[in-house]
Amino acid sequence: MPKTAYERVKLARQMERPTSQYFMSRLFTDFIELHGDRRYGDDGAIIGGVGRFNGMPVTVIAEEKGKDLAERTRRNFGAPHPEGYRKALRLMQQAAKFRRPIICLVDTQGAYCGKGAEERGQGEAIAENLAEMMDLQIPIVSIVLSEGGSGGALALAVADRVAMLENASYSVLSPEGFASILWKDASRAEQAAEVMKIMAADLKELQIIEEIIPEPEGGAQHNPEEVAAAMAGYLERQLKELMAEDYTTLPEKRYRRFRAL
Repeated sequence: MPKTAYERVKLARQMERPTSQYFMSRLFTDFIELHGDRRYGDDGAIIGGVGRFNGMPVTVIAEEKGKDLAERTRRNFGAPHPEGYRKALRLMQQAAKFRRPIICLVDTQGAYCGKGAEERGQGEAIAENLAEMMDLQIPIVSIVLSEGGSGGALALAVADRVAMLENASYSVLSPEGFASILWKDASRAEQAAEVMKIMAADLKELQIIEEIIPEPEGGAQHNPEEVAAAMAGYLERQLKELMAEDYTTLPEKRYRRFRAL
């Protein structure tokens, strides 16, 4: 098992690591993917739709990197465009209308920062998600699978409960970016990873996440079925607890959760 934070970051970036599509196929049945933001187009970096978890209707929204180079290129390596975040928000609002719990799978190095994305309002799209998610009167549970990078990850993680896989990272930017900005030297990424406190154990201690989902020796790719089963158990516990609450109280509790960070 990796020992340093940067070793875990590199493990989480491996192409063999299971992505959102794998876990969705194991966790949800009768999944129907819904496309488009009704403003510009569809974004392959975000998969969203309606399915069933243990027979219960849920809305599922996931960032997807792709399983191989061809698919990663088609999905923009999991870096969403603004239409991806607007699609996600459309599906969240639909879930609130029909009182379906929302499950988000987070896996991105960050939102796409290209010229076209900026022209179409990338920052505004992320900000709108943050604001709207805070007010949704429906349970929201998010799990960080591998990388949770900056606002691109947070746009799917303003949730009542947030968990991480054991070797996942969740941070304001990558260790390489941190080292480049702070020390003008990207080669110090390993040192940056230790300073940043971006790993699951650090973030649980800081109360930014509630739970760490264990991985087998060598990472999730060595026994993805085991990890999927652990995720299913986590989701079952959290949804049972959240669905027993008065939904009208969830936004205030969610707000207090994030204000306390």
